[in-house]
Amino acid sequence: MNGLHLLSTKAGWVGTAWGKQGLLVLTFPRPSREEALTALQDEPMPVRINETSEPALKRWPPLLEEKLDQYFQGRPVSFTDIPVDLSWCPPFVARVLGFVRHIGYGELWSYQQVAAAVGNPRAARAVGGALGANRVPLVIPCHRVIRQDGSPGGFGGGLPLKLQLLQLEGVRPGPTGRYQLTNDSVCVNISKAPG
Repeated sequence: MNGLHLLSTKAGWVGTAWGKQGLLVLTFPRPSREEALTALQDEPMPVRINETSEPALKRWPPLLEEKLDQYFQGRPVSFTDIPVDLSWCPPFVARVLGFVRHIGYGELWSYQQVAAAVGNPRAARAVGGALGANRVPLVIPCHRVIRQDGSPGGFGGGLPLKLQLLQLEGVRPGPTGRYQLTNDSVCVNISKAPG
């Protein structure tokens, strides 16, 4: 058995690749197994996927499938218990992705807030670049990071999907089309999260 798994969710088929340390790649939902497999095969694999242990393959994909299905039904879900392999990342990218992993369902942070939380307050653009390298969206919820002015910013899955995911989580823009960032007291609490 190799480390590729196709998961069936309410939103469609999701492709996953697993390495020795955890999840390496997760695709956005596709209408069919074949499309999910093609999307997965088109993803660059950062490390070898055929080194995954059998027990990990039996435990983690079914749990992730259940959590994704709940998520796409609009239920608050945390993916922090799903192991993610960030061994391929440069240190700054790993810090950013490790931190963003802990941003909760329905919460919004700015690129600037994330930069400050990982110790580089002037690195908002670099945070955007690090999030662009995220190969496991949803599990590392980069869609919950927006611009300081409340505009959505970028997203690897495209802006319409980012807006759809935020709406699924009950986050809606105000009358000017801008989103409200998470308040500072919550920001202080999460900045102590491991990652």
